[in-house]
Amino acid sequence: MADMGVSKINQVALVLLVLALVARTYGQTCPNQLSNLNVCAPFVVPGSADLTPNSDCCGALQAVDHDCLCSTIRVATRLPTQCNLPVTCGN
Repeated sequence: MADMGVSKINQVALVLLVLALVARTYGQTCPNQLSNLNVCAPFVVPGSADLTPNSDCCGALQAVDHDCLCSTIRVATRLPTQCNLPVTCGN
């Protein structure tokens, strides 16, 4: 149970780091849009029983500017390599 708490803390820390990097690069509009994606958390946390996003999540995702979303994904996918963290993801 304690490991799950540490895992969630690490996930939140990673999200905050990505938001900070995007904010530094793109100003405040993009991070504000990304913070609205918190409604999607129940659908992306590993082990969640909710596998299908609800309309609030989909609406929040649709409201994020395309460039903001793509830049955030690029930053998030580069982080493990830049931090010398080997990541192997399965299905």
